[in-house]
Amino acid sequence: MKLAVRGFDIYPGFLDLAAQRAVFAAVRAVVAQAPFFRLRTPSGKPMSVRMTAAGRYGWFSDTKGYRYVSQHPNGTPWPQIPPEILGIWQRSTGLDRTPECCLINYYAADARMGMHQDSDEADMQWPVVSVSLGDDGLFRMGGTKRGGKTESIWLRSGDVVVMGGDARLSYHGVDRIRAGSSTLLPKGGRLNLTLRVVD
Repeated sequence: MKLAVRGFDIYPGFLDLAAQRAVFAAVRAVVAQAPFFRLRTPSGKPMSVRMTAAGRYGWFSDTKGYRYVSQHPNGTPWPQIPPEILGIWQRSTGLDRTPECCLINYYAADARMGMHQDSDEADMQWPVVSVSLGDDGLFRMGGTKRGGKTESIWLRSGDVVVMGGDARLSYHGVDRIRAGSSTLLPKGGRLNLTLRVVD
């Protein structure tokens, strides 16, 4: 089943429980090589989510702004994107081109992600694929300009969102986490994986 909301293609329950556990195990292997860290915005404010990545690129921000980088802050290259995660891209998009970045955000119960565009990639013809694991997150979707009408939906563990076409540059964010709504992550919280073609 697919839901289309403001151009976002939402696939509830795209991953069954066994697949969720396999992806979570793959994420844990990535984190063992590239531990979570907390970024600061260009204004110096610490972000509420913790982050890491896999693939050719990860994400970084400091007083110089937001950008893709080829190394973890500890100086090591990012781990490869696990096949369990690449398979989600292939099955949800049907594209031959593979993503070069998998950002992994961890949301504790009090974490949020403000409304933003994914606009630092070289070619906007390629979608961004978002995978939810763990506790429910209230996902808010807007238009291509900041402000205006928005719609929200609770994303649950195993849901996948494909942001392409008209929604590729739409603003979106996560307003809150429903703590304790999933038992997938032993310590609770929500993982969000976003797969992107960067170059």
